[in-house]
Amino acid sequence: MRIHWLFAALLVPGMALAAEGMWTLDNLPKAKMQAEYGFTPSEGWIKRTMLGSARIAGGCSASFVSKDGLVMTNHHCASECLDQLSTAKKNLITDGYLAKGREQELSCPEIELNRLEQITDVTTEVKNATAGLDGAAFKNAQNAVKAKLTSACVGNDKETVRCDVVDLYHGGQYQVYKYHRFQDTRLVWAPEKAAAFFGGDPDNFNFPRYDLDITLLRAYEGGKPAKIENYFPFSKSGAQEGEMVFVTGQPGSTQRQLTVSQLTTLRDLTLVNNLIRLAEMRGVLEQYSKNSPEAARNAEHALFGVENAYKAFRGRLSALQDPALMKQKQDEETALRQFVAKQPALQAKVGGAWDAIAAAQQAYRQIEAPYGLIEGGRGFSSKYSSYARALVRGAEERAKPNGERLPEYADAKLPELEQELFSTAPVYPEYEKVMLSLSLTKLREMLGTDDPFVKQVLGKQSPDQLSAALIDHTKLGDPAVRKALWQGGKEAILKSDDPFIKQELALDPAARAIRARYEKEVDSVQQKNSELIAQARFAQQGTSAYPDATFTLRLSYGEVKGWQEGDKKIPPFTTIGGAFERDTGADPFALPASWHAAKSKLNLAQRYNLATTNDIIGGNSGSPMINRNGEIVGLIFDGNIHSLGGAFWFDPRDNRSIAVHSGAILETLGKVYGGTDLVKEIQAH
Repeated sequence: MRIHWLFAALLVPGMALAAEGMWTLDNLPKAKMQAEYGFTPSEGWIKRTMLGSARIAGGCSASFVSKDGLVMTNHHCASECLDQLSTAKKNLITDGYLAKGREQELSCPEIELNRLEQITDVTTEVKNATAGLDGAAFKNAQNAVKAKLTSACVGNDKETVRCDVVDLYHGGQYQVYKYHRFQDTRLVWAPEKAAAFFGGDPDNFNFPRYDLDITLLRAYEGGKPAKIENYFPFSKSGAQEGEMVFVTGQPGSTQRQLTVSQLTTLRDLTLVNNLIRLAEMRGVLEQYSKNSPEAARNAEHALFGVENAYKAFRGRLSALQDPALMKQKQDEETALRQFVAKQPALQAKVGGAWDAIAAAQQAYRQIEAPYGLIEGGRGFSSKYSSYARALVRGAEERAKPNGERLPEYADAKLPELEQELFSTAPVYPEYEKVMLSLSLTKLREMLGTDDPFVKQVLGKQSPDQLSAALIDHTKLGDPAVRKALWQGGKEAILKSDDPFIKQELALDPAARAIRARYEKEVDSVQQKNSELIAQARFAQQGTSAYPDATFTLRLSYGEVKGWQEGDKKIPPFTTIGGAFERDTGADPFALPASWHAAKSKLNLAQRYNLATTNDIIGGNSGSPMINRNGEIVGLIFDGNIHSLGGAFWFDPRDNRSIAVHSGAILETLGKVYGGTDLVKEIQAH
């Protein structure tokens, strides 16, 4: 990545970073938008944008595109559904799918859609509940007040209402986001992977690009397509170069406001360990995939995720290893600390926050491995282990008052957990054996052969032997068994002879202990002191800055624009014809047969993918790109290679988001895939 020279400009006072920011919809930079593009969104425009946007609870963005609940997202966002609906005889990821009528729309076992409907500030309530507290007392009080707030928000409508307490500005502000919940989501159309991910991993995070990374779903309520009043119509012409465009989606996580000590931990520990883990996992998955076509199918979804994450983390590590970036972050932190030091009252309250967070980083380094492996589950990478954890802890936690539970078992969280737990998606034992054995091997390697916990887990068995013994005798692959255990509560759990349940019962005390230590020594310290630093930022900047991403609805504005790569100008558009020119006939640059059959019918000059200056991050996948009229002009699916450092900073000169052009979606849906009824539905507005 070309980073060094870019930072020189950051050191020039007054440099305007146009288009920077993932803005909450209740705090848009309207004056800045008007000054830069001559556009100020009205309250009606903002409300319609909010209600037309959607979130896939598992980690992606989406949007409503028809009055009958049609939902647009990325192919890679719906790939888990495609995988779960596939069989050895019919691979929907490879072959694609088109429902030729509503009766053929297939239920996605684990996709929950959320539509944001209301934002309520609860900063005072949360901060009052934790005032004067530290460590475990701070964390417990915060969990209790959040459970109280979400429970009051949901009321008796947990089937259709979801409420989350959102932490903005790292604790500077707390808000309750109230969502309409759709748990009946069905597959309508998905192209073949060869079209959706044309270019494969070599083209990932690159541009020019030629991907049809789209899937259409439909939200249902009461067994019928959901009636949607606010949805995004498609633009008839798409966006032109230089045109102002907006991305409305759910950016997952950024670290632009972390302290230098936190960034150092990311650079020296977290990202390095993640890359090592992902590299080893990729090797195991690739080797397993060679066993048979069915093995390759079972591993396909996981392998895509691993390769995507590896490339993203490698880019983030490269950014943090650049001395210029770290100097810029240090300069920003020093300036804020100097601002605080000049105000005695603020200094007395906030001055020690940075050192407290730095001490928490040292504490984290001591427990990072056992915390991630034991409580984080990296030592037990299997669906069976995940089911057992949810069942055992669920029985224990649901017996407690709502405010005293672990947050993930609060009443407001249970519908999503139950959807996953009761899912009819298949579990593949041989694949699970490989993944569990790998993770147990890493558990032994990282904690040591003589570690008491490792001895408790493995006993006299090898990771391969234990994995086989557990999986060969478990019944947790059956959703009916899981449902019976969940509904039977603690009594059913204690009576169960399932090996995974028995293992989880034996190991859970150690996992809870390391979690308690993490929350006391690391998490609560970071949260409490991040709140103080946020107060300092508010004193310095007000709320003119945007908060770090939190997988909640944000709006980013920018324009259709290419960039300069050395002495080469990268134009912002590719065409459908360019995809055929790039086709080599060999994976991953082989267009599917359906495209070649339809080539004579296609408008080869139709713009296909486009690049824009919108500020996005992982989680924005599936976001609609709209124009000033609130019309779809594109579908976000990626960023370029220069966007990988975007977790920590933004440079409008070459950080680009990448989208599928709205015209290409309609062109291919109708002419390649025969989805003429869907084209009519999308255009019926």
